[in-house]
This record gives sequence, structure tokens and C-alpha cells, in this order.
Amino acid sequence: MTLAGDLRRFDPHSSSPVRLLAAQALSRAAGAPLVPGNRVRLLHDAAQNYPAWLEAIANAQRFILFENYIIENDATGKRFVEALTARARAGVPVRVIYDWFGGLGLGSKRLLEPLVAAGAEVRAFNPPQIGNPFGWMQRDHRKMMAVDGAVGFVSGLCVSNRWEGDAARGIEPWRDTGLEITGPAVADIEHAFGQVWAAAGAPLPASVYTDAKAIPRAGDVTLRVLANQPNEANMYRVDQLVAAMATRTLWLTDAYFVGLPAYVQALRAAALDGVDVRLLVPGASNLFAVSTLSRAGYRSLLDAGIRVFEWNGPMLHAKSAVADGRWARVGSTNLNVTSWMGNYELDIAIEDSGFAGEMEAMYENDLTNATEILLSPRNRVRPMVLRSARVRGRLRGSASRAAAGALRIGNTVSAAMTNHRVLGPAEAGIMAAVGLVMLGLVAIALLWPMAAVLPLCLLGAWIAVSLLMRAFLLRRDRRASTDSATEAAVASDTTDRP
Repeated sequence: MTLAGDLRRFDPHSSSPVRLLAAQALSRAAGAPLVPGNRVRLLHDAAQNYPAWLEAIANAQRFILFENYIIENDATGKRFVEALTARARAGVPVRVIYDWFGGLGLGSKRLLEPLVAAGAEVRAFNPPQIGNPFGWMQRDHRKMMAVDGAVGFVSGLCVSNRWEGDAARGIEPWRDTGLEITGPAVADIEHAFGQVWAAAGAPLPASVYTDAKAIPRAGDVTLRVLANQPNEANMYRVDQLVAAMATRTLWLTDAYFVGLPAYVQALRAAALDGVDVRLLVPGASNLFAVSTLSRAGYRSLLDAGIRVFEWNGPMLHAKSAVADGRWARVGSTNLNVTSWMGNYELDIAIEDSGFAGEMEAMYENDLTNATEILLSPRNRVRPMVLRSARVRGRLRGSASRAAAGALRIGNTVSAAMTNHRVLGPAEAGIMAAVGLVMLGLVAIALLWPMAAVLPLCLLGAWIAVSLLMRAFLLRRDRRASTDSATEAAVASDTTDRP
């Protein structure tokens, strides 16, 4: 029997050579081992996630580790800060990380002041620094909590009213997915928090972490905690492997899908090989331009037989996958270059047929509130009708949407200039918009030269100052190290004299 035939028949829970090879490949790609003995609860939307989070906070006795990209100063954010503040005042150590960019303009710092006053430690991840002009692009996009070494939560939900909606005003909640985890894997979730905490300041004391061996077995679910860090691309390698290894189904949900060409080709290859590949994306993104940009990439997927669905509700923010009724993933990673390469992300990959069955049922239920995108007889993506359920008012989501849109624009313009692939009709609008913008910039540069020159000069000066600062700090550190070594040598020489 061929290896391909073996892969189509292997049981993920067997000890066959093919199964062991697959487990080894996933472990190396993810940089995370399989952890047995856990219980996992699937949580749907804020209606199930937020109450579970608040209950865990209220019951905390030893410590709370709370990390979220956005903690907004609104009714939802205040409710969480009040709950965390109450535990801090009761003497429970509380540590909170939020992303500086995610909280920009949302009042996060002001919201968290009572929590700091109660004795909690709060850190804003990666605020702008003069010496690092492009460092702000690296974000902490994780959404997690760990309490007492007993329970952990990983999801795509931020802390904001937008995830709860407003029934009185007819605004539906955002669609999102999260997990509640008990068992030895909670220790890995704590260590994931420790990664970002150390990146934002002094590391956690070793005494904070729970020994995985001390956490009792809670169930029969085996999983991996995928703590993606910038430039490591662990999650990208896992997503590529899963696309290559899927033999029956691969169902994806993503908020800001702009797949890299290699990943899109992996999905196409799976679909052309007979795998039922489906992609569920927002129909009404929190930035209208993102929906347009995402649709520009539909044709290559549809041509290969991949089924694409658009969510009919306000905003689909979930990031999840389920393959072959055996493997599933839930977390914060979007299928785009910013999440894969540039952000701190956190996901849980679960190898359990029972849980995967729950994920499949949830996916099929989501499709009842989605519209499938089809190619017309003329091989064009059928235009969609605007839906009345589009969310109203100003909406805000993750920073990855902007990078995803930029990548899609870059891919389209590059293809137009080099003819390295066939462009679809949906991409005509992108090319026209980019062309008009470029003509506008040329006109500004000709009519008002200083309007074009001044921003470039300011950026160049910022970069120059940051390089000089870094050079000075490096030379100072080297000089201090040399002086310390000299003093140690002199002291040693003095000690050795008779």
C-alpha cells in the first residue's frame, strides 16, 4: 500500500507508523508536545464565554493571569475590571496584559487604573518607542486567561460590548468561539502567558507557574497549546501540514482571510485531491474594504472546488478549523501573514474525535446563517447583495485586518505588473483604486513638493535617531561589560598574590 493510501486510512489514535510519523511532524512544526488527560468545553459567542470567565475570576484563590488584545472602556470592560479588582483587593495576585495598539483610543489605560490601585500588575504590550520606529507593528493578539493552575481559557474574543451586541438597538453580538480547558495543559497556557509578560518587562517568578505533574487528570482529551511568537511561524507550519494531511474534510472559519500563496495552493491541492474544503468568512467585515479585498481572492479557491461561505450576521470574528472529524483548532490566529509571522498568538489544537464532532456540528449550524459564493456560468464570482444585517456604527477589530488588506493589494498589483498569474474580474476594482491613488500622489508631489518630501524627511530622521540610540546603547553595554571583566580580573589577581 502506498503512503498516500495509508494516510487516507490511518487512525489518529492508533500507534501505527503513519500515525507516529504524523504526530512527530505536527510536534516539530508546532513546537508543542501533545498533552493528554484534559477536559475541553466548547464555548459559543460572548453569551457562553464571558460568564465562564467571570465565574473563574470570582472563584480565584491563588492567582489570575489575564491577557487580551482589547480591553475596552465600556460596560463589558468595566464589568471585568470590577471582577478582577475585587479579587486583587481580596489578596489574590492579578496580572493583566493588554495590547497598546489594540487599546488605542478605547480608554484601556484609564479603565485599568482602579485595578492597579488595588494592587494588580498591569502591562501594556509594546507601546511606541523612539528607538524602534517599526517595533509597534509587533502585536500581542492573544486572548487567554489562566486561574489557580486549575482552569484556562483560550479564544478569539476580546473584552468589549461589540461581542455582546445590543438587543435594545437591534445590534447582534459578534460571532466568536472559545474554549475552557482543565487538566495538565493549563500549565502550558500559563507558560504562554509568561512569554508575553517577559517580552513586556521583568519575567514571572518561577514560583508562579504550576507544575503540570501536580495538575490532576481532568478527562481524556489530548491537545497541544500552540503559542505562536513573532517570526517563528509555528502556526503557519501547522496549518500547512493539516492542509496536506487532511483526507476527507477541512472546514475553516476565519475573520480576516488573506492566505499566503503557498497556503492557498495547499488548500487548492487538497480540494483537487477530493478533500471537502470549506471556508467561512465574514459577509460584513468591521472594515468594508476588507470584505472587498477578501472577495478578490475567491476565484482561485472556487476554481479548485473549495466552497466559500459568507456569514450573514454582523461580524464573524472566530478563528477555528476542523479536519477529518479528528483534529480541531480554536484560538486567536487568523489565516494571514500578520498572525502567522508578526504577532503573539495562542491557539489550542485538539486531537479528539468527540470534540471534533462538536466542532463539525457547530460549523454546519453556522452555515445555516451563511450564503455560499458561486462561480457564474461565465466563470465569474457572483456578486453579493448587501444584507440588512450589516452592523451599524463605527466598528473596530484586530490590527491584522489592515495588514491582510495590504497583502491582498500587494499581491494584485504584483500580478498586474509581472503577469505571473491570471487576474480575476473581482480584482479590477483593486487595480483601478491603486492606480487612482498613485495618480493622486503624483499630482500632490508635483503641485506641492513639500507635502511629499516632509513626511519622508521626518521618517528618515526618526530612523536615523533610533539607529544612533541603539549604537550608543550597544557601545555603552560593551564598555560596561569590559569594565566589569577588568575589575574581576584585578580582584582575582589581588587575591592570588602572596
